[in-house]
Amino acid sequence: MIRFSRDKVLLLHQLVIEETGGAADVRDLDLLDSALASAFQTFDGKELYPTKEEKAARIGYSLISNHAFVDGNKRIGMYVLLTFLETNGIRLRPSVDDVARVGFAVSRGEMDYDGLLAWIRENR
Repeated sequence: MIRFSRDKVLLLHQLVIEETGGAADVRDLDLLDSALASAFQTFDGKELYPTKEEKAARIGYSLISNHAFVDGNKRIGMYVLLTFLETNGIRLRPSVDDVARVGFAVSRGEMDYDGLLAWIRENR
């Protein structure tokens, strides 16, 4: 499985900001690192998020919720979620409007990790 590094996500964030506007500043690198590491947590030697879909949901949810960036947290959260899956052989086919709706739902607390995971599975 291909993991995304901090540098890769910073580059993706820069590209998203250049394309869609906003501030490219990072608020907290530790929050970014935490979001990326959260998908690879283990307990008693077992992965808490063993599938690619679970890892993508955890990363996307954490990037949106942690607010590591000054601007673009919803956009980068959903972009990394989709790109992580595609890089690892899973292509989702949601509409652009649906991606935006889900990003906003997560940011407003209307969709939790389990809801995001269900959305991924529905859009395979």
